[in-house]
Amino acid sequence: MARHWTLDDIPWHRFDPAKVDADLLRAVKAAALVEHNAEDYVTYLCNVFADDPAFQAAARQWGVEEQQHGLALAKWCELADPAFSHDQAMADFQAHYRLPLEATQSVRGSRNGELVARCVVECGTSSFYSAIRDATDEPVLKLVAAKIAGDEFRHFKLFLDHLQRYQASTTPLSRLARLRIALGRINETSDDELAMAYWCGNGRKGSYDRGRESAAYALRASRLYRYGHIQRGLGMALKACDFDPQGWFSQLFARLGWQLLQWRTRRLEAQLGS
Repeated sequence: MARHWTLDDIPWHRFDPAKVDADLLRAVKAAALVEHNAEDYVTYLCNVFADDPAFQAAARQWGVEEQQHGLALAKWCELADPAFSHDQAMADFQAHYRLPLEATQSVRGSRNGELVARCVVECGTSSFYSAIRDATDEPVLKLVAAKIAGDEFRHFKLFLDHLQRYQASTTPLSRLARLRIALGRINETSDDELAMAYWCGNGRKGSYDRGRESAAYALRASRLYRYGHIQRGLGMALKACDFDPQGWFSQLFARLGWQLLQWRTRRLEAQLGS
């Protein structure tokens, strides 16, 4: 197995402050907190898969890599904004947002459902970091985003392999059931986690308002995407639901997803006046 990249592999000396986009920086600060919070997800997943040591080992390695993503993004943010303290923002985030660490059953109703949801998350993050890579001109962020996007695609395949194992060895979920879980998880991008991360990462200005913070993050993120990012991400999500990622349904789904994203971006611009 090839050596995984580390922060020492990043040419931080190439950082160019003149090419930092302020709106993108705000979104990356939030992403750094969510990525670095992976330890809580590992605890939750190991509880849900308590008698599956193979999956637990994979989840722990996944968590190590996710935390590294957070540290790499945090270091870039601190270069881009010397007033930003990732440690302080992370402490604030964890004080205000925690996963259900006491849970022993998946919030998705089954282990199969949990793995579908994990696949969807990795599809989304792979697309998100691909979009950052293609949107930014800052060379260090471009490289970090490319490395993270590659990791997230590999993580998708990891969770997909375990999903297929569970589908073959337990009562399988139907394609419709998996699609319902996938759509539900996609919709959760407006939940407290990203909104709280955005608020904590950007100075906790004013009292916390989930709707406002969620909209502010979503607008900055949605402007990054191009059609190819949406097409690939949704195709991957449909693959986890046992649909052909290149088939007619996936093509239709991608077109609808792209239209929905454009509509939502216009709506957020009108809502936020920007």
